[in-house]
Amino acid sequence: MRRPFALLAGVLLTGACALPASAAGGDSAGDQGFTIKDPRITESSGLAASRLHPGIYWTHNDSNDGPYIYAVDSRTGKTVATVTLRGVGSPRDVEAISIGPDNQIYVGDIGDNLGGKWPYVWIYRLPEPKVLKNQTVTATQYVVKYSDGARDAESLVVHPRTGRVYIVDKKENGGHLFEGPAHLSTSGANIFKPVAAVDLWATDAAFSPNGRQLAVRGYFGGISYDWNGGRIKRKGRLDVPLQGQGESVSYSLDGSKLMYGSEGADSSVQAEDAPDGAGSSGKAPSGGGSSASGAGNGATLSGSFKVGAVAVVAVGAVALLGLRRLRRRG
Repeated sequence: MRRPFALLAGVLLTGACALPASAAGGDSAGDQGFTIKDPRITESSGLAASRLHPGIYWTHNDSNDGPYIYAVDSRTGKTVATVTLRGVGSPRDVEAISIGPDNQIYVGDIGDNLGGKWPYVWIYRLPEPKVLKNQTVTATQYVVKYSDGARDAESLVVHPRTGRVYIVDKKENGGHLFEGPAHLSTSGANIFKPVAAVDLWATDAAFSPNGRQLAVRGYFGGISYDWNGGRIKRKGRLDVPLQGQGESVSYSLDGSKLMYGSEGADSSVQAEDAPDGAGSSGKAPSGGGSSASGAGNGATLSGSFKVGAVAVVAVGAVALLGLRRLRRRG
């Protein structure tokens, strides 16, 4: 759903986002970045790389759409399949998508723009279609509650080895990683418990293909964590691209790239090199790129033009937070 302050951020970032293709990623084919060309997809809020169909990314709108997910071909930006979920209620605020073991797709209807007023939210699970075509697929619906009360969230991840589901709540001053039960149940509510602090205003998250790293992004940055068996350990900052309303992130299928998406019509998905060791084999990803590791913090800025753009983002962020505090005092 559109957030007024996030839209203001988009306006402030308009000039900063006008980077040359070499810095911004452009509309290159496949895992080098692409543009979503489906006019129905105007609020892409989640992104997941297909396991069965290399080069395909699953996405969805976040609200006022319906029980749909879309398979987008990253080589063309075109939707090649629309899947309708059968057996679920009317989605309220779908914010995340992730793929777990056995090619099971998990869709997180976990947004709560009322600030944590809904007593429960939902997760939908369905098998990834073996054939890409418009079709209806029966999904399983799970009720989710939090052990410490209702909250807003936009990040849902499924560990690729264990299948356990995790949620990161969305709080301006940082939130928490919530762990679900070992196995979701359709009988009664599934209680998610906080297990670690996340120092970010999180809008999405993703596991590396080997399950050893967790990437969490926000509007103005991101953090890479070593998974460490669930006891996450901060590894460094992520090189999150400049986007008007950054809502999604996914590892590429081979783990060499992090794919960052944004809301809006004809929204771009931009690729950045993933931290070392994120690939399926656990080895450092190969291949070149414009990014170079920063001194101890994982930052990968390149070029004075991009640095200047980041400065604009920082100023915009400070201005936005100041406006919010003034409005609260008023």
